[in-house]
Amino acid sequence: MYEGVTSHARRIERSLPAEWYFDAAQYQRELERIWYRRWIYVGRADAIPEPLDYVTHRIGTQVVLVLRDERGAIRAFHNTCRHRGSALCRAPSGRLAGGRITCAYHGWSYNLRGELARLPLHDRPRPDGLDGLGLYPVAVTEWRGFVFVNLASEKASTFESSAGDVLESLAHWPLAELQVGHTHSRTVQCNWKIFWENYHECLHCPAVHPALSALVPIYKRGIMEPGDDPDWIDHSDSVDPAYRGGLRANAVSWTMNGQACGASFAGLTAEERRIGYHYLTLLPSMYIAAHVDYVRVVRLQPVSPETTEVFTQWLFPAATLNSPEFELENAVRFAAQVMTEDAAVCELAQQGQRALSYSCGVLMPEEYAVHDFQQWVRAELAH
Repeated sequence: MYEGVTSHARRIERSLPAEWYFDAAQYQRELERIWYRRWIYVGRADAIPEPLDYVTHRIGTQVVLVLRDERGAIRAFHNTCRHRGSALCRAPSGRLAGGRITCAYHGWSYNLRGELARLPLHDRPRPDGLDGLGLYPVAVTEWRGFVFVNLASEKASTFESSAGDVLESLAHWPLAELQVGHTHSRTVQCNWKIFWENYHECLHCPAVHPALSALVPIYKRGIMEPGDDPDWIDHSDSVDPAYRGGLRANAVSWTMNGQACGASFAGLTAEERRIGYHYLTLLPSMYIAAHVDYVRVVRLQPVSPETTEVFTQWLFPAATLNSPEFELENAVRFAAQVMTEDAAVCELAQQGQRALSYSCGVLMPEEYAVHDFQQWVRAELAH
């Protein structure tokens, strides 16, 4: 699941140090060694559909400007003027008037390739030394309609090599063709790692997610996969979703009533339809939850050592969105309820980290995926 991580814990393991969840110096270290070196999800490519369209995106203390140039290519730069460091684009999205990126402070102007194009000289001679004062570039790529940036720029590995084989797990979903039907942003009072740790285990599911556990019976047992059951051999031939995984009988999707909110995707296998939910995780900033009729995308953004923004997009086929029978609330409400429940327990987990006697927690054998995630964090920080 993670680069360099191969073990599944089968004994109690020590968790990360408690101070890693609130210490400002540790938070800065994680920004520099993880968030400023990894590919980070910005948003859907159709958020900048035309040349001259742009969006800005914050990663820790850094703000990135992502735009389409005159030919429609996506480019990214630090949102910083080379003159004296002023922020360039102040709105979260918009269009670049005149096809230029112009600093509102002193009027320095750049073309859409980031090259210095003009500066007001007021009849004074052009000074020497201006060559090479273009915008600082940021590595950017588009994958199946999703836009990612990497602040390591020329030092960044390719997106595909960084992501690895997980990209093929959603090969049968038409991700590039889907459209955003709904978005939601929530600020959660917890460290970003606590969110991911909660995502990677289901011990909390029976008590915290009653509706989800009813829809996905194996979650009611506090496990995520059939192989997590210590007696899995005894149930290897079972068709009961409580042992086999997948949705409850007569349910096909993650909706309030368990029914699809539109036509199912045509290219899915019988097994993909049976399970009804598939995840693609791209640390540290996003995961995709794919169902038979729609896809949900969750993007993380660390705001402070103890605050994380969680931004969610629901993606649907155009035919579903345009159907008079489509009920958006049926899909949105279910996932929103699950995420509200997750936010509440993540905030509880954050509140206990500062206890004087608490230096770290422990991980149960069932929390092997949390252990793998924490090992990934340790490895990234050791680079």
